[in-house]
Amino acid sequence: MHDYIIWFEHLGMSDVDRVGGKNASLGEMISNLANAGVTVPGGFATTSHAYREFLATNGLKDKIDETLDALDVNDVNELARVGAKIRQWVIDTPFPAVLDNALAEAYAQLQNGNPKMAVAVRSSATAEDLPDASFAGQQETFLNVVGLDKIRTSVKEVFASLFNDRAISYRVHHGFDHKLVALSAGIQKMVRSETASSGVMFTLDTESGFRGVVFITGSYGLGETVVQGAVNPDEFYVHKSTLTAGRPAVLRRNLGSKAIKMIYHTNPTEGEFVETVKVDAAERGRFCITDAEVEELAKQAMIIENHYQRPMDIEWAKDGDDGRIYIVQARPETVKSRASANVMERYLLKETGKVLVEGRSIGHKIGAGPVKIITSINEMDKVQDGDVLVTDMTDPDWEPVMKRASAIVTDRGGRTCHAAIIARELGIPAVVGCGDATDLLSNGQKVTVSCAEGDTGFIYEGALDFELRENTIESMPNIPFKIMMNVGNPDRAFDFQALPNEGVGLARLEFIINRMIGVHPKALLNYDTLPRDIQLTVDKRISGYASPVDFYVDKLVEGISTLAGAFAPKKVIVRMSDFKSNEYANLIGGALYEPDEENPMLGFRGASRYISETFRDCFELECRAMKRVRNEMGFTNVEVMIPFVRTVGEAAQVMDLLAENGLKRGENGLRVIMMCELPSNALLADQFLEHFDGFSIGSNDLTQLTLGLDRDSGIIAHLFDERNDAVKVLLSSAIQACRKAGKYIGICGQGPSDHPDLAKWLMEQGIDSVSLNPDSVLDTWFFLADQKPD
Repeated sequence: MHDYIIWFEHLGMSDVDRVGGKNASLGEMISNLANAGVTVPGGFATTSHAYREFLATNGLKDKIDETLDALDVNDVNELARVGAKIRQWVIDTPFPAVLDNALAEAYAQLQNGNPKMAVAVRSSATAEDLPDASFAGQQETFLNVVGLDKIRTSVKEVFASLFNDRAISYRVHHGFDHKLVALSAGIQKMVRSETASSGVMFTLDTESGFRGVVFITGSYGLGETVVQGAVNPDEFYVHKSTLTAGRPAVLRRNLGSKAIKMIYHTNPTEGEFVETVKVDAAERGRFCITDAEVEELAKQAMIIENHYQRPMDIEWAKDGDDGRIYIVQARPETVKSRASANVMERYLLKETGKVLVEGRSIGHKIGAGPVKIITSINEMDKVQDGDVLVTDMTDPDWEPVMKRASAIVTDRGGRTCHAAIIARELGIPAVVGCGDATDLLSNGQKVTVSCAEGDTGFIYEGALDFELRENTIESMPNIPFKIMMNVGNPDRAFDFQALPNEGVGLARLEFIINRMIGVHPKALLNYDTLPRDIQLTVDKRISGYASPVDFYVDKLVEGISTLAGAFAPKKVIVRMSDFKSNEYANLIGGALYEPDEENPMLGFRGASRYISETFRDCFELECRAMKRVRNEMGFTNVEVMIPFVRTVGEAAQVMDLLAENGLKRGENGLRVIMMCELPSNALLADQFLEHFDGFSIGSNDLTQLTLGLDRDSGIIAHLFDERNDAVKVLLSSAIQACRKAGKYIGICGQGPSDHPDLAKWLMEQGIDSVSLNPDSVLDTWFFLADQKPD
């Protein structure tokens, strides 16, 4: 029987040639990781020997080889015709008696007297899931299979799926000989996730390749909806070292729409084992798993990754009956883990346009071309080289035509669906889960698809100008001070941490509030008294969170901890919110609470706002978030920065307020930095430094207030220059005061990013660090290395 069937517990990674990568991996985990806390449902696999003996029946192998040798896989129509013909040959060929008997005997043993026991029948190719190949989704999976006859049919379908169009094309383009690839069918006990949830997770960030997190996606019901891209799933990021330390470790949560779920078919006798149904609106508004379950998944993922010593792509399922989490597949991640870490590739839009559609970005590239809307696989021949492929959702068989596209846009799907995986493999920008792209875009319309702006991907009207910058960072020269980065968008944190840096010199809290929250904090604190229309808008925003205030604090924690986790253990200096009144008014509900000021730039902002009776409760929410990130999650690399402190009296009041809210300077290593951005700050530097641990110079405000000009006015914009002698006198004064006091001095304004010669001058003045915009880090670094004093 061992020649045809092998039980998972008797398999390991040395058996890839016998049962393929997927089934060998299941056996490896059952044999080696069960005691470590990884739970895998049992089952058995057919062998490659069984497959090859089956193909030898009635000369089937020779027929297939001859047909494939004559095939041009670049002819999409011919590929579809030949693939369908071969698959039908496989379906029509009977199993050899010895394989048929072995299958029946093993299934009876697995049933253990339970005739209604359901199994999953999955494919596992002998060349599949090896570190240098990704055959993900090329072969078939059948769920909720009950009864020997249906198992026979499913195994036959799995064998036939080795000749799916995409599988044939992939093997040719990656140099795999068809004759050397065999298929194993895995027959595994079903996890009852139809009444719970399931999904996919990676032990790195799929977009940046950052190894410090586990990325988890999940939705209700059976996992195929997530894998296929039929739903927009929930997403979670878990910080590995924080989880290992036993602290709360969920960095990010994104609530997916989860519109449908796949469940067991109510009448499987008609040949359909599963069906999809709509998800109740209340369930859609909740996360499909709890934080505790997210962390449990991440722990199992890390155990698996540690065992295999490489990043992994893992499918999971939660059983609705016993409430336990199971691992149903694990394979090596094959795209980001192979990418060169020494070459930095950045796509930058050089102009902006009207946003037509947005969704989840895949990769970081930009593509442009005419829209081609495709509704079925039968229309694949319509896609020409350079088209933007727009569709509801893709199928793995679409791979031969996807490689022609300059970009891919889908209505449905998340970051771990087939469309996303294939787009990464092909290096094509994709925006998935847009919801209505097929309705809003038109055939032939020229668009630009940008995945270069964070988690959200944008489809812009027209062909916009963009550029690609590439830098090699194998040997960065030494310079005599630290280059830090200004990072406002947590979406890009995992990308930017790969640049040479000494941490984050400026993380703007208002960016997190604007991008991840979008609601005025006062509106959330006073939710019960809001007008009904604003309440309804707020309700949509806060779905998945316990209360309006919890939403605000939790989202701040997510944004701050994402930055902290990406750059740990390097310093991340977080500036408390510095919205002006007109900017706060633009938030949902903001107009109810903000004054109408003639000159908001010089009005109710910074320290004056924090200590006011009207805003103090909002500032306390910011403090609550900072305290959680530092004290509960353990990110003590986060430091606090206070902006726009007009007087020494304000400085003292803000420090008292921080201490009242559990952020006392010096406790738990907390440093509090002040933005030095008013002339008074530089002129009275010694007095301000009595309250703070150093300065970070805000050159934008310091320049406009020194020269008496409005930096937003185009009429006098030509006078705005941080290199003006008057500005330099104040800069030098602040630097020398900090050096005399032995305190930190850095700069986080725009000046050094725009003017490398200013960065050189600051270096000569003895500044500790210059914080630059990420797109100027490499150029400025090399400039300073050439200019540094002997």
